[in-house]
Amino acid sequence: MSPEQPPAREEAGREADAGRAFRAVLVTIAAPDEETARRLARLLVEERLAACVQLVDPIRSVYRWKGAVQEEAEVLLLAKSSQSLLPRIDELLRREHPYELPELAAVPIVAGSPAYLEWLEECLG
Repeated sequence: MSPEQPPAREEAGREADAGRAFRAVLVTIAAPDEETARRLARLLVEERLAACVQLVDPIRSVYRWKGAVQEEAEVLLLAKSSQSLLPRIDELLRREHPYELPELAAVPIVAGSPAYLEWLEECLG
């Protein structure tokens, strides 16, 4: 392979942030039940804060809260969004989520199908 050729893996999908302002992220949010999760998912998509939200139900969460170890059944939301929208997602969660401290964690989407990443960006614009 010559230095000019990209590796085969890069040919299959562009880097999500290659020289662009758009930074795709996968956001995780835990909700106490399906009704809350569905309501939050719809709000995120309707307000163009996420292009797509998947609900994973049930999950089991073990965590420390106010000095004690807790264990609860929850619903996990996986939202595809943009790094620039995280402050607005945080505002929505503080306003609409029943938890005192809602989960909001994001990881970068470093690569993906070019068509999917373009769709993602268009949905959020």
